[in-house]
Amino acid sequence: MPRGGYRPGSGRKVGFKEKGTIEKEEARQHLRAMVIAELEPLVRAQIDNAKGLKYLVLRDKKTGKFERVTEAVARLKEGSTEERIEVWEKDPSIQAFTDLMNRAVDKPMEQPLEVDLKVKGDLLSRLIAGRKRVAEARK
Repeated sequence: MPRGGYRPGSGRKVGFKEKGTIEKEEARQHLRAMVIAELEPLVRAQIDNAKGLKYLVLRDKKTGKFERVTEAVARLKEGSTEERIEVWEKDPSIQAFTDLMNRAVDKPMEQPLEVDLKVKGDLLSRLIAGRKRVAEARK
């Protein structure tokens, strides 16, 4: 009886998917739905990150520790043990800008490198002669 090789009807059927593949596809669909539901605020946050972020900070009078807060919380805490409100800025994110541009306008094509692999006859003979001299010098 022959072993191995092609046998009619053997192997996986066309369109068969493993359990792990099905689970990954379901998870991907779930994640996609969640992202689409929150798309507007996510894109706005990414744009803000590309421009540079600003946020409020309170400084505690006793400890000197800075605490990042929202504007509403800052108004509530005004006059308590916090000393002052400062606005701190974060530099614009080049990575966020690049990612937005790549998604919105397409990624720029990489320029092909022009490499001339053709070797001229005289250059090739000089190279071969040099290799021979090095081989003789090593002997």
